[in-house]
Amino acid sequence: MNDIITLTSTDKNSIVKIERGELISYFKNNEELIHQKGNPGWHRSEIEMFPIIGPTSANNNQVSTQKGKCIQDQHGFIRDLKYHIIKKNQNIAILEKIYTANTKIKNHRFPKYSNEEFVFWTYDFSFKKSFELENNSLKINFEFHSEKGMPFMFGFHPTFKLSGKGNEHIKVKDQNITIDDVMEKGGAAYPFFDVNQISLIKKDGQNILLKTEGFNNIMFWTEVKNMVCLEPITQYPDIETQNYSEKNMRISNGKEVFLVEIIPFKDQF
Repeated sequence: MNDIITLTSTDKNSIVKIERGELISYFKNNEELIHQKGNPGWHRSEIEMFPIIGPTSANNNQVSTQKGKCIQDQHGFIRDLKYHIIKKNQNIAILEKIYTANTKIKNHRFPKYSNEEFVFWTYDFSFKKSFELENNSLKINFEFHSEKGMPFMFGFHPTFKLSGKGNEHIKVKDQNITIDDVMEKGGAAYPFFDVNQISLIKKDGQNILLKTEGFNNIMFWTEVKNMVCLEPITQYPDIETQNYSEKNMRISNGKEVFLVEIIPFKDQF
């Protein structure tokens, strides 16, 4: 597939760029909303986390399933699979990854961050990611198909550009979480449960309303003041035990669907 896909909204005021399935730019009303690679904080702009979320090293990188144990590294291995384009037009792109059970996949974290050269999962699955750029929002849909009963965790890890002044905050229900609050949590991230809508409020530039369906939880992470990750998740990982047994995961119905909608706005509410 081409390295970069460009989508344009009908009113021409929004442009999205996607690189090998990764959202690398959302340019709305002459403002970049997405953290740019190469800037301090993180070398990516977003990833998916699947079929597990969080670290695995304390559990010897093992995950137990009804079909036996498998090897997974931090945040799973979905990012190590390649996307193929299913559909592309002016404002829509649909991409898909397909995995065959027990196929060994080269681990991008090896050898610098992990001793596991290859990772694998004990179930077949297909994973579809769709982008739809509207005049006032960007909708990102996820759909995966698998055998019924497959355990999984799923998270989306987009990163948003900040001013670097530390004057932004995240509004969650009736709480305001500052960037300093998020930074203090460190690598464990800042979780909120039973929530499907949050707002990133800025003093400079456009605010962002994030609406989700299917996840029901969200966590925040950053170590710098020029970016913040707003991450919808199905489960918050057990950081201490790193136990990924089926009791700590969701069980697939065979088809699972999730939505993240990014809505820029100027007025605070």
